[in-house]
Amino acid sequence: MQMKDLIKPVASLVIGMALSSSVLAETKMRVASWLPPTHPQNAVVLDTWGKWIDEATEGRVKMVIEYGMGHPKTMFDLVEDGVVDASWSVHGYIPGRFKLTESVELPNLNASAEAASVALWRVSNKYYKQANEHEGLTLAALFTHGPGQIHLAEPISSLTEMEGRKIRLGGGIQGALGERMGVTPVGAPAPKVYEMMQQRVVDGVFIPAGEQKTLRLNEVTKQLVLLPGGMYTMSFSMFLNPDFMAGLSQADQQAIMKVSGEKLSALAGRAWDAGDTEGLKIAKEAGVSILEVKPGDQIDREFQAMIKGMDEDYLARVADRNVDAAAALKELRDIARSYKP
Repeated sequence: MQMKDLIKPVASLVIGMALSSSVLAETKMRVASWLPPTHPQNAVVLDTWGKWIDEATEGRVKMVIEYGMGHPKTMFDLVEDGVVDASWSVHGYIPGRFKLTESVELPNLNASAEAASVALWRVSNKYYKQANEHEGLTLAALFTHGPGQIHLAEPISSLTEMEGRKIRLGGGIQGALGERMGVTPVGAPAPKVYEMMQQRVVDGVFIPAGEQKTLRLNEVTKQLVLLPGGMYTMSFSMFLNPDFMAGLSQADQQAIMKVSGEKLSALAGRAWDAGDTEGLKIAKEAGVSILEVKPGDQIDREFQAMIKGMDEDYLARVADRNVDAAAALKELRDIARSYKP
């Protein structure tokens, strides 16, 4: 037997072992999500994050998005318990646990979702981190959706006409706004809103304009009321299971965190902003009546009178967190309003 005939099978064995080792080293990162696959949070944010992670870890960590795993409020438990490796959810769905993040949800922020998301991430690292509201989770990002607006099955010309109407509310500051407005609150996850409005289980919903497209609310909405700067925003987090992270090499842990944090927060906010632009366009094309309230208009004056004292109520609610919440709120608004991408 010639030497070259011996080298070929040995070389094949070595290459095969290397490829097997490469396959074995690949880690699947299971991420639970609860909005439709076409929603920007999935189609843009999670998809992009997955590509960033793949590139940063040189292919060693691959993201897989999984749907239909329950109500968004269960996502925190699913990740803490290790059922999935990562997820994202709404802070307002867990009353009492996440208080400090409500600072970004308060009315009159007057900033884009991208600006609000970056501001929340920075202020959280400086002020809120010590309160450990995300205990049991590795925090990957904090972000908000765009300005929350009023989507109605029947139109209004004054906020006084909202009294008694059944409105789906999503938790957090929305609850306080609904109470001050005198609506009858109805709780349900966002993906259920279309069906509830179609069947007139609710008369409307507080939610960003982007959902005119992603949740097809343009088909069941007669009027979209746009307040200056919106009524509120909603805060979200993206998070990982600490044990999943600990099972990775130090290099891959650092790589994942390098493409998370402020970078990921900004991406999420930017995607929700773009979704709002598209949603408003779809609403107009569908013939939804758009009531664009200007500063100083009757509805704006009604709204400003209605929200008086909400900042003070928030500061009282978070007094037990032992952080300088007043300074944090001011800094958050300063960062968001002066932010430039």
